[in-house]
Amino acid sequence: MNFTVGFKPLLGDAHSMDNLEKQLICPICLEMFSKPVVILPCQHNLCRKCANDVFQASNPLWQSRGSTTVSSGGRFRCPSCRHEVVLDRHGVYGLQRNLLVENIIDIYKQESSRPLHSKAEQHLMCEEHEEEKINIYCLSCEVPTCSLCKVFGAHKDCEVAPLPTIYKRQKDNSRRQKQLLNQRFESLCAVLEERKGELLQALAREQEEKLQRVRGLIRQYGDHLEASSKLVESAIQSMEEPQMALYLQAKELINKVGAMSKVELAGRPEPGYESMEQFTVRVEHVAEMLRTIDFQPGASGEEEEVAPDGEEGSAGPEEERPDGP
Repeated sequence: MNFTVGFKPLLGDAHSMDNLEKQLICPICLEMFSKPVVILPCQHNLCRKCANDVFQASNPLWQSRGSTTVSSGGRFRCPSCRHEVVLDRHGVYGLQRNLLVENIIDIYKQESSRPLHSKAEQHLMCEEHEEEKINIYCLSCEVPTCSLCKVFGAHKDCEVAPLPTIYKRQKDNSRRQKQLLNQRFESLCAVLEERKGELLQALAREQEEKLQRVRGLIRQYGDHLEASSKLVESAIQSMEEPQMALYLQAKELINKVGAMSKVELAGRPEPGYESMEQFTVRVEHVAEMLRTIDFQPGASGEEEEVAPDGEEGSAGPEEERPDGP
């Protein structure tokens, strides 16, 4: 099916409007930004409602805006670049509004309300039937066509549908796939964040165990040193006593000092005890695997249902199996 080319100037305008619409899509709700629009420190934009939803999900204990208690701020990650956004006690209401984007949205809606598509469709004329507009879509041949082609022409035996219906369906399908793709990568990021937290906890536990052991050795050696110092001091004082009995008592104290010096204390940490090199993580192979993620044509993304036992690939109890191996 060939078309006349009188609609090309208008097609360029429609293409520009579609490109503009893509720039005005919120990465959270995947719809056009709803005012007020807030701008993040990383220069990405979000609907304030969507930003608040993400912020509340990341900070479940944060007090609401209407609460009378004063709460500290919180943080969340930008869904576009994963940059960490730190907020004060006002939450997302402390973010600056992007008035420029809001004005562009208003202009876009005004321009979209004009009958741009209807004007373009008036110029889409069938080349075989010059007086007929292109108003239907052939599902069998996957091309737009006119009504006369369906009744008398090459598409009379084909299945057709209204052109606006097909346009809306394809646009909704694209939006749904974008939303699914965004959810898949968000879940993947959540797995990475969860694993990072687990590894950090393991490292913190090892560090705390080592610190506890060192603190225990410090206390043990300190107590031993203090007791030895007291015995030595008592022995020196007894040796300086003029009385014979007290002087002879110093010998016993000296023997105690010698015995205490032979007491075996817990061993010192082995060389390299402070090293934490065993907690090194190699992620090069994981990064390479992530770079291979691509679309899989024909994959619906949904798990196939498993048939109950006895309903697939197995014979009933009353059926006889053939003899022989």
